[in-house]
Amino acid sequence: MSITLTTWSLEQTSPSDLRPAAPPEGGDVVVRRAEVPSAEFSRFLYTAVGGDIRWSDRLSLTYKQWQEIVEKPGSEIWVAYEKGTPAGYVELDAQADGMVEIVYFGLIPAFRGRRIGGHLLSYATARAWDLADRWPGREATGRVWLHTCSLDGPHAMANYERRGFRLFDTKVEQAEETETPGPWPGAYA
Repeated sequence: MSITLTTWSLEQTSPSDLRPAAPPEGGDVVVRRAEVPSAEFSRFLYTAVGGDIRWSDRLSLTYKQWQEIVEKPGSEIWVAYEKGTPAGYVELDAQADGMVEIVYFGLIPAFRGRRIGGHLLSYATARAWDLADRWPGREATGRVWLHTCSLDGPHAMANYERRGFRLFDTKVEQAEETETPGPWPGAYA
């Protein structure tokens, strides 16, 4: 079945654009960088976060292809943990000319609606702005950008806008609706 898919591209062009969210109350959420490039951990996060919202673009990648992505200089994965359990993640990709893309961002379904998303996005966006500090020889960040679509969670766009991201492009297209893959086939059937 064909569906209408809207994709919005958003950006920040200065670190002062970032409007951080307050950390969740209780102090049990920490955000840490996954410093050891691991295809397995990255794929776990990708499927756990994106399985119910039809993330499928990477599911056909081989182990080697996935490992190349996580080992790319300037690629970083930041994970939010609640009481030691992964709650969500952000994948950053340093690109040419001082650009950093937030390639993936989201929460595992059980952790949505608990004020973790705004905190994680704020923290990771700040890490996108200071990414060159961790990667000697990389140009300082001059732009942080991302895209979201009409298949993402209902609060995604508002969260990006509250954090100071501005819309710079919108695309509407017809796409074939895909099965919800879940973290494993049939998980959300």
